Amino acid sequence: QVQLVESGGGLVQAGGSLRLSCTASGGTFSNYAMGWFRQAPGKEREFVAAISWSGSSITYGDAVKGRFTISRDNAKRTVYLQMSSLKPEDTGVYFCARRYRNCSGSGCYDITMYVNWGQGTQVTVSS
Repeated sequence: QVQLVESGGGLVQAGGSLRLSCTASGGTFSNYAMGWFRQAPGKEREFVAAISWSGSSITYGDAVKGRFTISRDNAKRTVYLQMSSLKPEDTGVYFCARRYRNCSGSGCYDITMYVNWGQGTQVTVSS
């Protein structure tokens, strides 16, 4: 079974950048689509981005489109989230997870499609 560990979070000023990593152990990482979600205190977990197993299909949530970039390196068993032009509303715990079924566009937002969640990494954006 794939185990996921997120890293790279921290404190950054508005307008700054961070790169998050999600590294997998066990299983066959290259055969699975992956997604990033985030959760602010008191709010529901929110879709951020997803990427297909090959990296050829990518979907972003509306709030991060144009600012975040998801990518993957299957040889390193890692998916990345490059976050730029960060805003205070980007603050939250960022989680990665594996997606178990096919989707496209906003159909990939559904949190019930994702399994094998990591423990999360905290991102705090100050104003």
